[in-house]
Amino acid sequence: MNIAVAQSGGPTCAINASLVGVFKQGFKTKSIDAIFGSINGIEGIINDELIDLKGIIKTNEDMELLRQTPSTMLGSCRYKLPDYKTDNKIYEKIRACFEKHRIKVFIYIGGNDSMDTVVKLSEYFKDEVKVIGIPKTIDNDLPVTDHTPGFGSAAKYVATSVQEITRDSSVYSVDSVTIIEIMGRHAGWLTASTCVLKANGEDAPHLIYLPESDFCIKQFVEDVRREQAKHKAVVIAVSEGIEINSEDTALEDFQSGAKDVFGHKYLSGIGRCLEKIVAKEIGCKVRSIELNVMQRCSSHICSKTDIDEAEEIGSAGVITALKGETGKMMCFKRVISSPYAVNIETVDAKEVANHEKLFPKEWINAKGNNVKTAAHKYFLPLIQGEVKIKMNKGMPVHFKRMTDR
Repeated sequence: MNIAVAQSGGPTCAINASLVGVFKQGFKTKSIDAIFGSINGIEGIINDELIDLKGIIKTNEDMELLRQTPSTMLGSCRYKLPDYKTDNKIYEKIRACFEKHRIKVFIYIGGNDSMDTVVKLSEYFKDEVKVIGIPKTIDNDLPVTDHTPGFGSAAKYVATSVQEITRDSSVYSVDSVTIIEIMGRHAGWLTASTCVLKANGEDAPHLIYLPESDFCIKQFVEDVRREQAKHKAVVIAVSEGIEINSEDTALEDFQSGAKDVFGHKYLSGIGRCLEKIVAKEIGCKVRSIELNVMQRCSSHICSKTDIDEAEEIGSAGVITALKGETGKMMCFKRVISSPYAVNIETVDAKEVANHEKLFPKEWINAKGNNVKTAAHKYFLPLIQGEVKIKMNKGMPVHFKRMTDR
């Protein structure tokens, strides 16, 4: 029999490591002949656009290079499958592709919305094709699993960036405010993870605002003024998804209102909005910085723990499918934080699909403008270790498909 694997949703630093895990396990399993990669997620299955991964991943060096290459080597998509009970035309195309290539196992690497695809395909195919989800998202907002591959590396990059921005902002004698906008639509895990700097003796970020807390412009200005009395250069971490009361300011100034196919709003600009507010209300030197896509795919300072776990959970997904399970997502269960240990288990994908895990409110301070130190022991193990990145002429080397080389 053959297996197929696809990647979906937003790129991460670790999603290719999960692909390597799937490939390695499939390669060493005697009952598996071919390992197909689907181009651009489920769209590749629908359009019968598959590549034989054994033809492009030829050596151990290729696997290691792919493991440390960010983004999705197979390409991605944001495609929402219809309900097969009311519209099965797409499913007929998927069935035709699976039958043509003798595919009996399908591994889908992705986040909340990708697990929706896992659920629908597993229900449609029942036991004909085993469908398993591998978690992935820098947002760390998938239910049940302790954390998601991709998050640890993104958290490490974001915290490092905030630390470097702090150094930069402190060189001048004038009072200043720097507002750093970090990804997080409804869940503030990534923004909250900047608190790990406190474990290294840093004061910054001095304020942290998450979508899980109510946000008030008046309170925000008071918070900034209070921190300015203690620090000449105030550094603020803010999630892109915090909601501002429309009575405080015009929302259209920074949110377009546009949505993707899953109904998610396209967000950006909260940092610039708060920059204007600080300039108007306080009048000091102020700038906003949007880390944007860099936080998703910066592999040069990735977490070794994250990359290793991403590969392991990909491999575990293949093993689970070969045992006859379907409609499951692989997940991490933390055994202990120090010394850190996790187990890889399964959960029904229905418990994950289209659901979100928010940052715990008990880890947010009473004023809603910072994170308690209790969160440190959760975050710190996930950012540990460094990967020895292959370099050429002073630059990182990335794995590329033949069409990209």
